[in-house]
Amino acid sequence: MSTATTAPATEAAEEQYRASIWSRIKVGRLVANIALLLIVALWTFPTAGLLISSVRDADQLALSGWWTSLTTSQTTGAAALGRAEEQVEENGQYVISGDILDESSGLTVSAVGITSREPGAFEVGQPVEMRDGGQMVVEPDGAYRWTSATPFEHERGPRVYYRASEPPRFTLDNYWSVLTANGIGQSFLNSLTVAIPATVVPILIAAFAAYALAWMSFPGRGVLVAIIVGLLVVPLQMSLIPILRFYNGVADVFGGEAKGYLGVWLAHTAFGLPLAIFLLRNYMVGLPREIMESARMDGASHFQIFTTMVLPLSFPALASFAIFQFLWVWNDLLVALIFLGSQNTELVLTGRLINLLGSRGNNWELLTAGAFISMIVPLVVFFSLQRYFVRGLLAGSVKGG
Repeated sequence: MSTATTAPATEAAEEQYRASIWSRIKVGRLVANIALLLIVALWTFPTAGLLISSVRDADQLALSGWWTSLTTSQTTGAAALGRAEEQVEENGQYVISGDILDESSGLTVSAVGITSREPGAFEVGQPVEMRDGGQMVVEPDGAYRWTSATPFEHERGPRVYYRASEPPRFTLDNYWSVLTANGIGQSFLNSLTVAIPATVVPILIAAFAAYALAWMSFPGRGVLVAIIVGLLVVPLQMSLIPILRFYNGVADVFGGEAKGYLGVWLAHTAFGLPLAIFLLRNYMVGLPREIMESARMDGASHFQIFTTMVLPLSFPALASFAIFQFLWVWNDLLVALIFLGSQNTELVLTGRLINLLGSRGNNWELLTAGAFISMIVPLVVFFSLQRYFVRGLLAGSVKGG
């Protein structure tokens, strides 16, 4: 009797437990997690393929994809056997011996053949009847022994074909070749020369401007903020040529060079300032007013308040914009080509990679190595400042007291 009453109660408890599990699953959160995993996979797999391809051997990369990089691949080849003059007599037999592989090849022979149509007709270790007489036996390491009861008389060594397994080969020679032989190293330095000042200068100017627009009262402040917001929508492609003509005119007046690093620094500073001022001003205006008023009551000037209080408090916003500005300048090609030109001594990394794609389009090992070199610096910048990135993006969403 007690068993009959306990079973329904247990089933009801299990059903209630299963229902509670489903009730705890939020559909929105589940969809968001799946979408996040897909996005991570879409970014991770191509990057992993790029990195693996950049360190693979050129021959293996040309024959197979990066996803097979850890598996043993099969290859075919041919080698010439020794000539009759190399024969020696051993126990009444005439012997020609040698190796069909290079010592540094790392291959393991699995089959051999005497025609190109059947390179794997015979297993290694199996005697092969030769057209010039005698039998040949090939070992897995490529060593062969060709024996005959009669003296060899051929003048040219016959060709033998083989199939061999090749272990995965990884090398850093691709990076060395790209850095030393294709001008990537010089372009890497050119990109650093462009990106670092073009990131630091607009941040410094924007920080001063943002503080003035946020905490200093002067006529026309609202109009200036409206103009800065309006400049955010000015297309780069439309304003680039007028700015270039204006810069060339100023350079002619002062006797400067029409193309040079100064021009590209000023151009990137001009195009980055509106967004920098807008972001930093919105962040600084949210700082607690009581701190500013206390500092003013203690006799601090605006410059002292800015350097000792506002700048340290604004570091997350500064770091966020620094990441955006550095990535944009580092990946830029249009502004660099117009203000620097396409000379080998001044070409930036993005331009060099495009030239490399045109001249070495079949050398995937060099292209992938060059592409990964271009990614290293942005990755270092992002991961070194990423802890401030989210704090900077959330700046202003929660107001402190």
